[in-house]
Amino acid sequence: MAVEVKHASVNGWVRRLLCAVLMLVNAVAAAAPMPSNEIWNALLERHVVVIDGGHASRVDYAGMRHDKALLVTYTKRLSAVTAGQFDAWGKADQMAFLINAYNAFTIEKVLTRWPDLHSIKDLGSFLSSPWRDRFFSLLGERRDLDDVEGMLRAPGRYDDPRIHFALNCASIGCPMLQPFAYDGAQLDHQLDAAVAAFLGDSSRNRYDAATGALEVSRIFDWYADDFFRSPAGSVKGFLAAHAALLSGDPATRQRLREHSVTVRFLPYDWRLNGVASSKHR
Repeated sequence: MAVEVKHASVNGWVRRLLCAVLMLVNAVAAAAPMPSNEIWNALLERHVVVIDGGHASRVDYAGMRHDKALLVTYTKRLSAVTAGQFDAWGKADQMAFLINAYNAFTIEKVLTRWPDLHSIKDLGSFLSSPWRDRFFSLLGERRDLDDVEGMLRAPGRYDDPRIHFALNCASIGCPMLQPFAYDGAQLDHQLDAAVAAFLGDSSRNRYDAATGALEVSRIFDWYADDFFRSPAGSVKGFLAAHAALLSGDPATRQRLREHSVTVRFLPYDWRLNGVASSKHR
């Protein structure tokens, strides 16, 4: 009897030890740092051309294709991140990771057909969408670009409409692809800068004095719910908070802040946001 009790005690100790080891392994895995953005930063710095006084950019897709091996190395690192690791990060790191993933995989998608396309929409068809093609893995599952955007937009998760000025859909009408990666430690500043760059672009957001209407990107129409869930409370509230970016006229700014303007949505330019020429062609 004493021997059996001793064996049971030893077995219990072994089980507890194994549980402790497994918990330690899981904790180490969950605490793994974010993948380095060194490659992504280098690619963006090298192949993103900032234009229009910093309000827009164009992508040198020929250069990106020349460096495609580096791009694939980076996206593979993103794909290697597990859901457990992601969940252990703070919200800012999570958002930066998802924004970088969306932008990097979008370029990877464009390169599957470039230069034989004029718009990212050419990658889809009447029955399919380039944003619903599950061509990559992320957080342990096959994903499409809409999945990544959906994670960023999920109600109650981040509730930050500024993400719409950081995500780049490879189109001229889209907010610019910045020449740097998003980083959790700098995210708040980076998102504010992205908003300023986009709203300050009069080709996509402007006040028409002749009609008394504020003409803005259709992004504000498509994603109106995200602005309603934000501290601004609505699209008009968000635009009012950024009146200084939309007009240099004090009287117009005041009208914007008072919500006393009509908001109209401009046509969206789906042409590819590529540079006209490249040394890599």
